[in-house]
Amino acid sequence: MKNPFENLDKILEHRLRLQIVSVLSANESYDFNALKELLAATDGNLATHLKALEREKYISVNKSFVDRKPNTRYKVTERGRNAFKKHLDAMEELIKQQRK
Repeated sequence: MKNPFENLDKILEHRLRLQIVSVLSANESYDFNALKELLAATDGNLATHLKALEREKYISVNKSFVDRKPNTRYKVTERGRNAFKKHLDAMEELIKQQRK
């Protein structure tokens, strides 16, 4: 029998990264401060995990100014959306196997 854990996405195994991609999958985009507040994360911790997701091309970043203040918005990419779906499918399969 194949190891069901092999289908889990290593990038999304961290709780905060999974939460970020989950929020971005359910919304068109989110800015840094709103994500920080929603996820109760520190600036540094959130920035580290956002950079990891950006490096994997799971999210895209758009920097702009709003009322002369810098604003950074994040969107999930198609690659990120597919990875998230695959990860959820793998978790669902694990749950099904445990309930047999």
